[in-house]
Amino acid sequence: MPWLAPSDPFDPDQQAAPVSGIASRLVRHDSGLHSHQRGQLLFAYAGSIRMALPGMISMVPPIRVAWIPPATPHRVLIRGEVEYRSIYLDTTRIVPPTEGAAILSMTPLLREVFERISHAPFNTDWDKGVAANLLAVCLDELRTARREPMLLPVPGDARLSRLNLDALPPELAELADLVGASARTLTRIFRRETGMNYQSWRQSWRLLKAVDLLASGARVTEVASELGFASDSAFIAFFRQMTGETPRRYLHGRT
Repeated sequence: MPWLAPSDPFDPDQQAAPVSGIASRLVRHDSGLHSHQRGQLLFAYAGSIRMALPGMISMVPPIRVAWIPPATPHRVLIRGEVEYRSIYLDTTRIVPPTEGAAILSMTPLLREVFERISHAPFNTDWDKGVAANLLAVCLDELRTARREPMLLPVPGDARLSRLNLDALPPELAELADLVGASARTLTRIFRRETGMNYQSWRQSWRLLKAVDLLASGARVTEVASELGFASDSAFIAFFRQMTGETPRRYLHGRT
């Protein structure tokens, strides 16, 4: 059973089988920027994972699974404790579950199948028997899973290098003062590089952060305060507007 301690060496690109899975627990971890020859499915079984991709950031809570295509540079950051699962696919032998990087819904069935595959021995024969059936169900579920708007594009303009992506982004006027550019200029930059205006981008950032905090165990009151909402009800209304659901149902209603 491939349960790995943080110190155990593992290189998915050296595995002979087209599929390899691992399960592990990490505390305050920074993977550094790296890539694999294989595609990676990353799932936080418990806790929340921060992820950075070229020009994008994301949060991966336990109700989501991330697909990272082969040769895609990425960085995983964990600020607390996370129990996670990873499945690596040789896409020269297995058709990728989707095109491009994506955050997908984790259904109850997919969660159970994902658990079985991530604990399977490295020498499993995925071409026959139970293993082949598990893999087929996993891929079918992934290919029909809903894409979630949890990949936030990040502007690369040098004038925004002082924007702290770990803290609540300031209002537009305050950001203009901070970086020494007009609000109109910043609006053009965000539209050009992210496809949205600054206010929409800031609201999307708040949603990512809210999901991260909630999945990590923070209470609604704490999240509302950290994200600058005047009250719990204001935060819940914002969350419902962004996702169509209350925070509680969003985190627990689909698993």
